[in-house]
Amino acid sequence: MYLIRERFFSLGDDFDVLDENGNKVFRVDGKVFSIRGRLVIEDANGDEVASVHRQLIALRATYEIRIGGEKAAEVRKKLFTPFRDKFTIDVPGPDDLEMRGDLLDHEYVIEQGGVEIAAVSKRWLTVRDTYAVQVAPGVDPLLIIGSVLAVDLALDRDLKPGDD
Repeated sequence: MYLIRERFFSLGDDFDVLDENGNKVFRVDGKVFSIRGRLVIEDANGDEVASVHRQLIALRATYEIRIGGEKAAEVRKKLFTPFRDKFTIDVPGPDDLEMRGDLLDHEYVIEQGGVEIAAVSKRWLTVRDTYAVQVAPGVDPLLIIGSVLAVDLALDRDLKPGDD
């Protein structure tokens, strides 16, 4: 399980992604996004291990996730989803991931082929303004964390009209 601070984009701060024991697992550079449109995820040694950036040519909110310098996925907001935001995590090959639930309130699951591979929730946490990301064994946590951060970025942009 990983812990992520909610609403970090409005602050533009760097922040740590912690494990369930409060140990720093990753550091996210929040300042870089506002300057270069790119969010950088670093390991405990300060080395870049992943990045998330908004693709400006896309017609809908689209973010590219790179892990180890290689394109790992595109996170796209689905068109025509009444009453709820829905996002697809387009990974190489046929097994794309889908986010289902209440994305804005950080209460959702990520599924692949109808099987839950990750869950995002703040329901059981006592830490204020923080949500948990539970990743199934065998699933790359950087892909999931990058996808969750991309959705946060997209939804934050949607809440700020006239930002494009």
